[in-house]
Amino acid sequence: MKVRFLEAAQEELDDAADYFELSFDGLGFRFRQEVKLAINRIARHPHAWSVELEDVRKCLLHKFPYKLLYSVEADYVLIIAVAHQHREPNYWTKRLN
Repeated sequence: MKVRFLEAAQEELDDAADYFELSFDGLGFRFRQEVKLAINRIARHPHAWSVELEDVRKCLLHKFPYKLLYSVEADYVLIIAVAHQHREPNYWTKRLN
């Protein structure tokens, strides 16, 4: 299944990767790799993760305190947010409309 990002979710991914890279050389790359692995798992098994709210599911990253929030559409998965697990828990809900 194809995976698409909302523009805001792509910006969150880029910002987090940049932050990690500034913190430690190569950490931003490792963050992106972890996100890519999660996206591949979601694409193969989109209904495998628990529901966060309504039709939005969450996939926790293994090595970083982030989660991918996504919805399963007719022919693709839409990444709604790349969210830190301990900050502003429901900020992304305004993106649902």
